Amino acid sequence: MTKANILRRTSWVAVLATVFLSACAVKAPVPEPAAQTVAAKPVHPACQPAAAGDELAGNWLSKHRQKGVVGELRTLFTLQTDGSMAYTEQVKRPNKPSQGLNESGCWVRKGNNLQINTQESNGVTTEPGDPIYENNYNIVSLNARNLVLRDQSGTTYRLTRMSPGYRLPF
Repeated sequence: MTKANILRRTSWVAVLATVFLSACAVKAPVPEPAAQTVAAKPVHPACQPAAAGDELAGNWLSKHRQKGVVGELRTLFTLQTDGSMAYTEQVKRPNKPSQGLNESGCWVRKGNNLQINTQESNGVTTEPGDPIYENNYNIVSLNARNLVLRDQSGTTYRLTRMSPGYRLPF
């Protein structure tokens, strides 16, 4: 055999061995794509209507200053008779646009306690049961025109009843 024939046969044997070994090789299974789970939107309980004739229902505005905050804080509680609420807080600074917080949800009165449950904060649905979105206020005094509330930290809100449909100006 000539040297050329040996090289040719060796090449053919190498090619056949490669084909045979590649045919015997076990291929790893292709992983199935992970099932895409869409997070379920949190479900909040429905608001319960307020007691008939409850003086707490209405629009209540507080304007006050707070230590450490530059400017005036304006807080508007809108308590509807159907148990729904809107809470708007704005920081009004001279020569600057207002900054604010807009929340909505439910309210309930239990004796001398006002409980606010936020279900949406600045357009984002909140997590039901998250304590940061459950606020309690002690009703210090209430009459047809004025309301005084005190929160858990001791902050007092002196509020004035506003006309139906009142909204904070920008």
